[in-house]
Amino acid sequence: MSDVNKTVQKWHASFKKGTDFDSWGQLVEAIDEYQILARQLQKEVQSTNSSDFTEEQKKNLGKIATCLEMRSASLQCTQSKEEFKLEDLKKLELIIKNILTYNKEFPFDVQPVPLRKILAPGEEENLELEAEDDAAAGAGSTETFPPRAPGTLLPRLPSEPGMTLLTLRIEKIGLKDAGQCIDPYMSISVKDVNGVDLNPMQDTPVATMKEDTYIHFSVDIEIQRHVEKLPKGAAIFFEFKHYKPKKRFTSTKCFAFMEMDEIKPGPIVIELYKKPTDFKRKKLQLLTKKPLYLHLHQTLHKDS
Repeated sequence: MSDVNKTVQKWHASFKKGTDFDSWGQLVEAIDEYQILARQLQKEVQSTNSSDFTEEQKKNLGKIATCLEMRSASLQCTQSKEEFKLEDLKKLELIIKNILTYNKEFPFDVQPVPLRKILAPGEEENLELEAEDDAAAGAGSTETFPPRAPGTLLPRLPSEPGMTLLTLRIEKIGLKDAGQCIDPYMSISVKDVNGVDLNPMQDTPVATMKEDTYIHFSVDIEIQRHVEKLPKGAAIFFEFKHYKPKKRFTSTKCFAFMEMDEIKPGPIVIELYKKPTDFKRKKLQLLTKKPLYLHLHQTLHKDS
């Protein structure tokens, strides 16, 4: 079997896995599967040195990626009425399975969004590090970009006798160019002393309120492990990300972290560090000498 056929088979299996999770009500798993597949398809569409697919086929792959993102957004945004239904998404299974021979019109009036590239953790460190001040690049731009899907926040874990759960409210972040950040959001992860993930990463929805040197989030993060089960030396990381129109990808601007001895009820203010994110906390460089911080509020839930 040719490599291209293997790739298509892999995509089809991933699509099927996502729609299965979706129909079983395993929404977190479905969203993960949809977003991973959307990213893979977009990567293929963006690839300039790939001759495996025709321009028309790439266009269809880009449109499938859009539909995956739309379904993903529908699952995450419970307040709105479902914008993109599972039965609609299932209509695309034949197209992705037979992408090399499909020659009919795409069933939905959507546009591919190959221009927006969201990088996986660590990927952007291989790219040229941007200049500190180029966040202003998009300030006067008239280009419009598709909105990023809402966040991937997870619900609170069930309580256990004698165990403590932590809710972190991200209040706001202080940045000198706060008003120029496009589609700002936070990725929250819990790492052990070696930088290994202890929990799934969570993304906040895009922040909408900017005021002076602050971006306001006012969003709760449920840490996905009981405090007592966090190993010694673990830390909770907050990566501030924003979209860069010039480079057409979502980039980490700075990060902050909280160590285990800082877990206590009430407000906490933590320092911001320069990227790339150093999950091992070995070479930390403050982002700025100005008094700008990440403002959090902690709530501990103990089932006695």
